[in-house]
Amino acid sequence: MSSQSKSSRWSSRDIIASDAAARSYPKLAVARDLELTHRPSRVSGRVVSFTEGQRIVLSDIDGTLHEFKPHAGVLLHRGKPVELVAGDWASQTPPAYTASGSIDTGPMRARTAGANRIWVEGIHDAELVERIWGDDLRIEGIVVEPLHGVDDLPAAVRSFAPSRNRRLGVLLDHLVPGSKESRIAAEIVDSNVLICGHPYVDIWQAVKPEPLGIAAWPDVPSGLPWKEGVITALGRVEDPGRFWQSVLSRVSSYRDVETPLVNSVEQLIDFVTAG
Repeated sequence: MSSQSKSSRWSSRDIIASDAAARSYPKLAVARDLELTHRPSRVSGRVVSFTEGQRIVLSDIDGTLHEFKPHAGVLLHRGKPVELVAGDWASQTPPAYTASGSIDTGPMRARTAGANRIWVEGIHDAELVERIWGDDLRIEGIVVEPLHGVDDLPAAVRSFAPSRNRRLGVLLDHLVPGSKESRIAAEIVDSNVLICGHPYVDIWQAVKPEPLGIAAWPDVPSGLPWKEGVITALGRVEDPGRFWQSVLSRVSSYRDVETPLVNSVEQLIDFVTAG
């Protein structure tokens, strides 16, 4: 969380705060998850804590908490400065969230699958995306399909025949300069296709090591099968599929995976649901 001293620094140099007594702003009752922007720092986020006249805590898109003094006019709601008041804050029940960080609206009927798709490299990628973003994807009617490899991706894209009403998002492993995946991705130029990726050799590495109880993913010498090398280095004796299920079981939300994966999947979902 941003320190109290940081929020004090912003407040002390903010003209809006210094002359708040001389100004009048519309009063706004604060509710949990209300979207606000702190004018001096330009930090935007949803409200997670509020004490009238003393402090407000916003959670940004990455889940980082920022604490500020809620002076009148210092925070914006829909682009307009406001004066925050407590309202019935104390009686509000904190909302529940899905694994992706979205507000859980309760049981909803899944939308019939549309024409848009998200492709991932393999079944493990699909299972991880489903575990974290499955609720969001079902509501939007987006199907995630495993490619089982990317060597034939350009031909597969042509066969899919992307269009304005048939968008395609592709998630690739090891999408870094000079990799095989980056060279294949460069062959595809289509405004109705978005290719995103992460820097990890395999989707396993996109899971943070902490939930697994290890300090870091092992380094596997070049030329050796990566999955089998990881299992051996960790002193495990089991096949990759079984080991993956134990890894997947430790993932409960987006906080358990690395930020590059979260950012890429969110971009793909936004792309295929746009319009």
